[in-house]
This record gives sequence, structure tokens and C-alpha cells, in this order.
Amino acid sequence: MTGRPTELRSVDLDRFFTPRTIAVIGASDTPHRPNTAMWKKIRAKAKAIGATIYPVNPNRETVDGEPCYCSIANVPADELDLVVILVGDPLATLPDVLARKAKFAVVFAADFAETGESGRARQDQLEAMLAASDTRLLGPNTNLNAFELFRDDLPGNAIALVTQSGHQGRPVFQGQELGIRLSHWAPTGNEADLEFADFASYYAEQPQVGAIAAYIEGFKDGRSLQLALDRCAQRQVPVVMVKVGRTESGSSMAQAHTGHLTGADAVVDAVFRQYGVNRVDGLDELLDVSAALARTSPPAGDGVCIYSISGGTGAHMADLVSAAGLRLAELSPATQTRLRELIPGYLRVSNPVDSGGGASADERGKLILDAILADPDVAMLVVPLTGVTSMGNRIAKDLVTKAAEHDKPVWVIWGSPVGNEPAYTDILLPSGLPVFRTFGNCVRALRGWFDTAELHARHNSPFTTLPAEPLPAATTARELLRSHASAPLSEVESKQLLAAYGVPVTEDVVVDSATEAVKAAGRLDGPAVLKINAREIAHKSDLGLVRLGLTSPAEIEAAYHEILAAAAAAAPEATLDGVIVSPMHTGGVETVVGVSQDPLFGPVLMVGIGGFFIEVLGDVSHRVPPFDAAEARRAIGELKGAKLLAGVRGAPAVDVDALVDVMLKVQRLALDTADDLAELDINPLLVQPSGAIALDALAIPTRK
Repeated sequence: MTGRPTELRSVDLDRFFTPRTIAVIGASDTPHRPNTAMWKKIRAKAKAIGATIYPVNPNRETVDGEPCYCSIANVPADELDLVVILVGDPLATLPDVLARKAKFAVVFAADFAETGESGRARQDQLEAMLAASDTRLLGPNTNLNAFELFRDDLPGNAIALVTQSGHQGRPVFQGQELGIRLSHWAPTGNEADLEFADFASYYAEQPQVGAIAAYIEGFKDGRSLQLALDRCAQRQVPVVMVKVGRTESGSSMAQAHTGHLTGADAVVDAVFRQYGVNRVDGLDELLDVSAALARTSPPAGDGVCIYSISGGTGAHMADLVSAAGLRLAELSPATQTRLRELIPGYLRVSNPVDSGGGASADERGKLILDAILADPDVAMLVVPLTGVTSMGNRIAKDLVTKAAEHDKPVWVIWGSPVGNEPAYTDILLPSGLPVFRTFGNCVRALRGWFDTAELHARHNSPFTTLPAEPLPAATTARELLRSHASAPLSEVESKQLLAAYGVPVTEDVVVDSATEAVKAAGRLDGPAVLKINAREIAHKSDLGLVRLGLTSPAEIEAAYHEILAAAAAAAPEATLDGVIVSPMHTGGVETVVGVSQDPLFGPVLMVGIGGFFIEVLGDVSHRVPPFDAAEARRAIGELKGAKLLAGVRGAPAVDVDALVDVMLKVQRLALDTADDLAELDINPLLVQPSGAIALDALAIPTRK
């Protein structure tokens, strides 16, 4: 209904990463030339994977002893899996590549959408060529990191990498020097064709991939991103990502560099929360968190135990773990009794455990680890080692030994700035244990480990129940929106839109005289509310155009005349469509539910604490359709004011289920009218102890 994809396109990237035949257009063996270095890189990759490589250059008969062909048309291969285009004008060369029906092509050159209007036109031309072919293309404005040689001697699950800036992936690639396995690298550049979603969904299907790491400046399409992240969640493959563009300056630079729309960062954050993406800020975090999640099985509990040779170190780490919202395990009396037999009486044997150093330097070290890892409340052991000591080798060996004997994860922090100690380089790094260099990165990984496991345990794809046809109510909704496409709907019309989808609204009466207002109010069971009804006046309260708690005929008559006079003064050009008389609703919590349109994701739903608090506190949470009731409830739980809904200072709890129901109905409205509804605000939506009701609403049609 939104015109967005409901499933991922099928792209088999096996022949991209392991091609059997490769042609390199612009290959050169002239010393000190960029093309020469790139040719040699691709040639080395071809040799490593057993592929046949064909240099193409009309100015050479051979390149590094290989027969060279004057054009791609002359390459004798029956099929070409991969063509790498190194020439400065790839648009002149691409038609010949497409004529050869190559499965994949790479365009290295820049000067496309990242450079502005003229570059965008060149990229449009490139994309038009691709649209008429079956060739899939990486780039333009990319590099050849995909053809790096990865170490094959490292244990454990691997990290698969996607970057839109090749250089930003270098620290993750160099993680191999720390014993961290890497299996794939896709530098996607401008994503004229192949994009993050294609690679992430492919990586999720690879058995050796334990986590996906990404550096992203902007996404090509929001729905394909959602679908790819959904597949990763279904396959239980963690995703860790640096996504730049949090700030206005960062967003501006990101668009200039890659030509992408970055979207509102709050919306991107919401999508990440929906699908369990671990968003990090630094490239060091990207490596550490990805490696830890790749190497560690899901937790069997939530208790974290900290064991150190220093009381100060343990206290510091325990503080950070608790501040991250993680639970310190409660060691059983039996465990503490056993630890007391091994650790001197003046040291701590509750969590965090402090051995004082000496007990870890002899045969007691292994026994301490056994006791901790056997405790039923311990799901994870973290061991911070903050300095190089004479006992480092013994502690490191014991940690590696006991981690192999027990099924509970053991993570180590090597906090010393000295990186050439044997305990670190010869014992811990080759062991396959997650080893961190900072407390902060370890805690970030811990939080991500538990959060990812929770997401994977509960995730059900929202795309399996995505509606294919609009509800009958969509006819009414579209008629309302299209009949006033040049201006916002009035409050009464906006509520008609909501009512069509089953959202409870106030029973309003529109009157054209003070006498009618008094009569309408007299039919109510309690106090009345009077408001102006005008399409051109969106925010009535700000202009003094709302009167609350009116009970007497005199009050109602006076309020009627005051509202008309104030409206005429505030908006003299507005067409006034009468005055609304509504029943006064009290009790409960004022919330807001709204819809906006994001350039990447389409309809986006917002929920927050409403009334004037929305402008003062900005306490809102977002979700991108499709989502279910459980996800709506999680969005509500993210609000700082969520405790208000549970009742505070003697106030009763309100009906959160009713709020969730409104969110789901508004989501369906947004999906059904995606092309017609630009914005919607229900503010306030009063959530009461039983039920919820829209007290005010504003719908803005899409301008066409």
C-alpha cells in the first residue's frame, strides 16, 4: 500500500566474493601508478581463490606477463563473474560490460552523486544503464577492499563488514592482528545498485558469520534496510553499526560524501531499536563489540560476575556494569563459602570478587574460577586486568583453560597500555576469548550481548502479517484528505478521519451561534469545552481559542463570543467554520500519537507524553511500520514519563492497552493513506483508567 518492497530482492553474492573469472579494465603494470597497485591486489586475490583473471587495456599486449585484451568484448571467457572498471570514465565502458552480461561489476571512479547536481546526473545515467541489465554493480566511488586477502588461520565465528567509506573499515580489518576473524568486506560507496541491505542479508545466511559490523553514512532505502535487519534478526546474527549523522554537521557531511539522504536520526535510532542493531560511536567499539558478539553464545541468564586482583578495579567495573542497567549476580552462600576457603578473609568474596592477587598466582586461581563459574546465578564472568604484573601469565593461562572447561562466557579486559606482554600477545589474543582494551567497550558489548539475545528470543518478522490491501475505511480517509489537499483538515474533519479507523474521539457539536452553543452544552452530562473550528488555525490553545470547564449558560455564551473575536484577531484571513462544543473529559494521562513522513522510511509513528509537555520535554518515541502490539508497548516503555501511566502519587494506573490499540489503528491509517497523509497529531490523546479518547486532532494532507 505504501509502494515499498515487502521482501528483499534476490542477489546471490557468492560469485562476487568468490568469482571464477575476473576481468580488470584499465589494468596496468607501470610502476608507481594507482591502477598498477589495484591490478596487483585483484590479481593476488584471483590467485588465492583460483580464479582466472583477464587484464583489459588497449595500450598493452601483456600486463605482468598475462595476455592483455584490447576490449572486454575480446576476453575469451564464456562467462564473466566479475568486471572491475578502473578507468576514469566508466560510463563509456559500462555498456560493453553489460553487453557481456557480467554477473557483477565494480566502478572505482568518483565524481558521481557525492559531488552534487552534475555528479547526480552522471549517477542517474549509470543507474539507468543498470536497470536494463542483469548485472549487479558495486559503487561508484568505492575501493577494492572487497578483494583483500583475509587470514584463514583464526578460530571462531567471523565478522563480516560493510562500509561506505573504505578507510573507516580499516581498524576492523586490522582486528585480524588481534586474532579476530574477518570473512567479508563490502565497501559499498554510493550504492548506485548494490547496497548495505544486499550484503547484510547475504552475510546473515553465511554459517561462518557471527556478527555484522558496519560503518554507514546514509541508507539507500529505508524499507530494504528494515527487511535486511529483519532477516538478520530471524537468523540471529547480531548487527553492530556506526551510523554518522547524529548532528546537523555530521548529517551534512554524510550527504556530501555519499550522496545519500540520511533521514532523521531519531527515526534511524527507532529502526535500530526495533530490529536490535547495536549502535556504537567509535571504530574501536565497532571492532570490540562485533568481535565479542560474534564469539559469544546467547546467555543462559542475566547475572554478571566481576573477578579481579584489585578491589578498586572490581568496584570500578561493578559501578559501570550497574550504571548500564545490567545485574550483578548474587553469589550463593555455598559459592562464597568456597571462595572464602581460597581467598584471605580481609578480601571480598561477594560480587565483585577480589582475590588480592596472591590467590590468583598459584593453584588457587583455577579453583576460584571453578567456584565462580559453577554458581547458578552467574551467566557471564568479566575479568578486568588493569596492569602488567608478574602473575599475568598464570592468570591468563587459567582464564583460557577454565573458559574451555565451562559453558559460561569469560570476557577479559587487558587495560594496560603495554601491548607486547606475553600474557596478552601469546596467551589471551590467540585463545578466542573476547579481549577488550577498555572498561567502556566491554560494558557496551555486555549491554549489546544481553539486548541482542533478548531481541532474538522474541523476534517475529512483522512482514509476515503486513496487510496487502487497504481497509474499507481507507475510502473515507482518502476522500477527506484529498478534498482539502491545499490546507490542513479542521479538528472535526481530523476526528472523522480517526473515527473511520475506530479511534475513540469526543462527541463534538459544531454551532454557529451562542444560543446553539448553550443548547448543545445543556445536553451534556458535565462541563463543556468550546473551541474554534477552522482549517487555517492549527494550534488553538496557543492563540487562546479554547475554553475549558464551562458550566453556566452565561459562561458558555461569553466564551463563544470571546473565541470568535480572538480567532478573527489572530487569523483574519482564516475561514471560521463555527465553534466546537465538546464534553469535558478529566482524569488520566495526556499523551500524543502522531504520524509524519520520512524521506527514507515513509510513514513514521510517534508516541509521547502529550499536552504542553510535548513541546517542553520532547518526551517521545518513534516506530516505523510495520510493528505489532508488543513493539508498540516497548515504544511506550522508552518514554521518560512512562511511569505516569502506571500511576504516581496516588493517581490510578491508566489503560496502556488502550494506548497500544490507538497506536496500531493509527499505524494502519498511516499505511492505508501513505500517499495522502503528510502529518497527523492526536494531542492530547487522554488515556484514562479505562480506555482512551482523542480530545483534539490535526491531519495535514500531502500537497500534490
